[in-house]
Amino acid sequence: MDVNKTPSPFRVMCREIYKDKLAFCSLIVFFTVLIGVFIWAALLDTSEVMRQHLLRGNLPPSREFWLGTDSTGRDTFNLLILGTRNSFIIALIVASITSVIGIVVGLAAGYYGGHVDNVVMRLIDFMTMIPTLMFIITMTVLLPNTIRNFGLILTVFGWTGMARSIRMVSLRQGVMDYVKASKTLGSRNIVIMFREVLPNILSFTIVNLTLSIATTMGIETGLTFLGFGPPPTMPTLGLAVANAANPLAMQLRPWLWLPAALVILVMVLCINYVGQAIGRAADARRRRV
Repeated sequence: MDVNKTPSPFRVMCREIYKDKLAFCSLIVFFTVLIGVFIWAALLDTSEVMRQHLLRGNLPPSREFWLGTDSTGRDTFNLLILGTRNSFIIALIVASITSVIGIVVGLAAGYYGGHVDNVVMRLIDFMTMIPTLMFIITMTVLLPNTIRNFGLILTVFGWTGMARSIRMVSLRQGVMDYVKASKTLGSRNIVIMFREVLPNILSFTIVNLTLSIATTMGIETGLTFLGFGPPPTMPTLGLAVANAANPLAMQLRPWLWLPAALVILVMVLCINYVGQAIGRAADARRRRV
């Protein structure tokens, strides 16, 4: 057994998370919440949860309704379960798609450099100059209010940060000896990018992906609070927090919005703490190499 063998990125990442007690606890809390939410949501009848019962509107928490009911008589706890599941799925899908786009664009810009890099960076600069929030709101108004269109709009503006970060790392990797050796051996550029360069920046990519999930959840919540989120027929955490816009509900009915706000806070903090630990693992592995 070679004791000097460099540990795999996954082992370094697991070791760093285990050493960081806050990140380790955050990971446990995060997956415990997700597993519980997805199991409970699978047992619910969505159409029944969304059905309105006006005669039991605005009931306080009780044995029957753990978190009370909203103004239309729907069970707030079940809405919270469905909203947490839907918000996480939206954030995961959007963050994954934007990460893939950002990785491909960033790798191409950093690896090829020159004119390719100039074109990509000018495009990214143009995208970042656009007032993103106002443009997203405008697009949500102009396009039909569907979850597909909402995800598409977030994707259009979400890939630039990942692309810029991957491009910066790829520029440093492009001058490494292993890349020069692969070029000398006649390997194709696309093979070098995805078989040689990408594995060496995988930890960095995972960090950005985890943070993108937290960012996307925050954006979805903010847009929904402003009234420009997914369709109202689809429960999300943002839709629950939007109840705080009503001064009466804000003061007298905290069960309508406070649990959702706490779930968002806990999930975002957990993702950030785990992402920071993964980032330290990536730095530790680079120092070992």
